[in-house]
Amino acid sequence: MATVVVMPSVLAGAAEAAIARWLVAPGDLVQPGTPVAEIETEKALVEYQAEDSGTVGRLVLPEGATGEIGDPILVLLADGETGADIDAALGAAAASPAAATPVAPSGPAPAGAPAPAAGRPAAVQPTPAAAGSRAVAPGPSAPVAAVPPDGHSPDRRPRVFASPLVRKIAGGRGVDLAGIEGTGPGGRITRRDLDRHLARPAPRREPPAVPAPATSPAPPPAASPLPAGTRLIPHTPMRRAIARRLAEAKATIPHFYMAADCVVDELLALRRQVNAASAVRASVNDFVIVAAAAAFADVPEANVTWSDEGLIAQENVDISIAVATEGGLVTPVLRDVARKKLTEVARESADLAARARDRRLLQHELEGGAFAISNLGMYGTAEFSAIINPPQSGILAVGAARAQPVAVDGAVTVATVMRCTLSVDHRAIDGALAARWLAAFTARVQSPLAAIA
Repeated sequence: MATVVVMPSVLAGAAEAAIARWLVAPGDLVQPGTPVAEIETEKALVEYQAEDSGTVGRLVLPEGATGEIGDPILVLLADGETGADIDAALGAAAASPAAATPVAPSGPAPAGAPAPAAGRPAAVQPTPAAAGSRAVAPGPSAPVAAVPPDGHSPDRRPRVFASPLVRKIAGGRGVDLAGIEGTGPGGRITRRDLDRHLARPAPRREPPAVPAPATSPAPPPAASPLPAGTRLIPHTPMRRAIARRLAEAKATIPHFYMAADCVVDELLALRRQVNAASAVRASVNDFVIVAAAAAFADVPEANVTWSDEGLIAQENVDISIAVATEGGLVTPVLRDVARKKLTEVARESADLAARARDRRLLQHELEGGAFAISNLGMYGTAEFSAIINPPQSGILAVGAARAQPVAVDGAVTVATVMRCTLSVDHRAIDGALAARWLAAFTARVQSPLAAIA
């Protein structure tokens, strides 16, 4: 039977994704590992590779279209199969338990019953709830209602095909899915069908006419939906994702903050020497990243993240860097920073930042890490506090380096000072431990040669 390939879960927590570009066309032969499409999520553009062999029979989802996780996007044919096999496979996929979750009949399946759908989600990451859940079998005495072959339940209501996400949204809005016409494969109701239904104005019920008094004033004009001089900028999926994650982080993570003033004259002088002698230019932020990794080597107890079962100790020092893009903030991860030279960090951070702005990051480059760095010093910001990006345990907010008077050995002199503010998850790291890490970081920044050696 033809193989139905469905929209994969290319990014944790994503409910839908879009086909940015197909890399194959009908008639192309693919093998496991063949790139077939570029899939765009809220934050990344991911190259998706085939996990099955076959000939491309149909591209179900066109370029630019959005589909929910688990929706059919592509059908692969075996030798000798035709368009009729494509329609049969898509119909079976729409009627499969994964799509409509019908109640299974008790006892063995009747002879001649259709086989289950050949489609299956590829590269789907289980959610924490699913990974830790247990399947509970029904008791032997529990009756299970059978679904008649005509597709209608005993009360003669037609069976509704829709994804769990559509059912959840419809249940929350009090919408009866039976009244919605599905445009997906096999008549399946998609998110777009539900959105169109919700966008329709509700039937207006005219109240009974009541004679108005002769002296009643004219009704006031309808209020404008927006104040004069304003306009509505619709939210992008990326902006919605940022808002959701930051609201959850601020509401669920007990933040506390501490700041340190770092004298960076020696760091700036060393940076000038490094850039004069190397083809790879290092930024101040690259020195900060290396110093942070060195501080974790000095205080490894701080390289942890929180989970309900216990603290997760990180073997490597993986640090996210905050990159401002046209659509919002993206935090790609630099891996194993403690074992890399300054020039390697500079090269990789520049590459990640460039691809983040082009939305060309890969899935694994956005996941993991226990710590992040956000630097707004290049904008002249003297000091700020950042919100932790879960599941990480801390983020360092780096301000601008400015000349100011400082006391050295009882005398006042002028030095270049950079204020850094540390945000910490108090569930995973206590104040004393955070203070030790911040002191180690300050020492590494103020003696940068030891950090990059």
